[in-house]
Amino acid sequence: MTSGNDERDPLDSWLSQQVHPLPPPPGTFELITRRARRRKLRRLAVTVVSAAAVAAAAVVAVTNVPALHLTQSPVPASVAAGQRPASPGGTQQPSPAGLHTSPSPSPTQTSPTSPTSPPSSITKPGGPVPPNFQPASVTFVSQSTAWVIGQAGTPGKCANTDPYVCTSIAHTHDTGKTWRGGPAPGTTGPDGAKGVSGLRFLDGTNGWAFGPELWATHDAGQTWTQVNTHGQRVTDLEAAGDRAYALWATCPGSGSTAFAANCTRYTLMTTTTSGDHWTPVGPVTSGLTNGGTATSAMLALTSTTGYLLGPDGSLFSGPIGGTWREVGPRQCQPGPAQANGLPANALLAVVRSATVVLACVVPGGVQVYTSADGGLNWDTPPAGAWSGLPSIGTPTSLAAAPEGMRVLATTNGIYVVPAGGSRWQQATVKNTPKGGFSYVGMTTASQGVALPADTSLPEIWMTFDGGQNWAPRTPIVPGN
Repeated sequence: MTSGNDERDPLDSWLSQQVHPLPPPPGTFELITRRARRRKLRRLAVTVVSAAAVAAAAVVAVTNVPALHLTQSPVPASVAAGQRPASPGGTQQPSPAGLHTSPSPSPTQTSPTSPTSPPSSITKPGGPVPPNFQPASVTFVSQSTAWVIGQAGTPGKCANTDPYVCTSIAHTHDTGKTWRGGPAPGTTGPDGAKGVSGLRFLDGTNGWAFGPELWATHDAGQTWTQVNTHGQRVTDLEAAGDRAYALWATCPGSGSTAFAANCTRYTLMTTTTSGDHWTPVGPVTSGLTNGGTATSAMLALTSTTGYLLGPDGSLFSGPIGGTWREVGPRQCQPGPAQANGLPANALLAVVRSATVVLACVVPGGVQVYTSADGGLNWDTPPAGAWSGLPSIGTPTSLAAAPEGMRVLATTNGIYVVPAGGSRWQQATVKNTPKGGFSYVGMTTASQGVALPADTSLPEIWMTFDGGQNWAPRTPIVPGN
């Protein structure tokens, strides 16, 4: 029962009292603030590290993106013959993937031998020989392997930037029994002179196409790169040892079908066989002239020694890769150039490093001189060397073998002096072509090759008995 004093239960009384919260210990708020700041910094650090990890992952991803491989478009048959296709409307098209382009000289590159545009004509090697192939120059690097350069197709209709340039190359690996087509340069040369007409390979890898332009290959003819000759024509080229040598000529006037015509000044240039940096051999063989008269010159090399017949009949010689000098008395002057670039009145060949042969056109015939001391002294041709022979015609090319055999190509046929002999004999030539031969060369003492003067013939002639008998090898026709 309740009393009049309104007494409450002690618990109620305690609950009804005003509650005052206890204050936190001193420094509590400062501690909370510091801890919050640390948590914020930790979250920021995690964010930065995560972003860096993402960026690193992106870099790795970009680095490992696989390269794109573009498929080359099908190559027209005319291009497989060594002709660069013309662009529609005359506009230069981008090179398909895998095609090689000659690098342009850098602004600081002032050497006269720097590579230059236009690009080389590149195709897949091993195609058929193009129709109507007409060989102009041949080079054997072994008894079985050779390359030949010539013209193919119909001028004016060739699939090239210049449709009148129809240069083609074929090669054989079975001594000319069968031939396959390959890439070839095909451009317009300086002063309107067209492309190249000569071919020399040192081995199965390094080769040069010349006359009047200069192109080089260092992959067995799969690609060709043009060398900038600064308007000079390359009239002759030979390679031996680890070097190539070439005659760079100044030829005033307009271009001619005879690419070495009208040349008045010659400089002997050289390069390593694996490079394309051509430099003068030296002052003695630079700027050679015959008083400003248009004339010719030529080279002949062995594996150790080189010879140059200058435009005035001077003979120069030097070790491969070494210094050249003038040697011996002049025997005859080279005269104007033939269509093949060789001199019309004097021809030079090397038997061995110190034994050289010089064929000079004289009134009524030919005199062939021999020097056993590198051109210092010359033997007088023996009397009756040509006796009993009909008119031999005009000499066009001279070759020799280390064993002493000599062979001369003329407009009437081929003539040979066996090793150790002194009298010339007329070789037996099967189906002698009209106009005779424009070139002869010996690969060994027994094997040789000759080209007909009639450039319309799709054949080469070969001998396998030291030049005694010659016969046309398997004709160079499409598909062989």
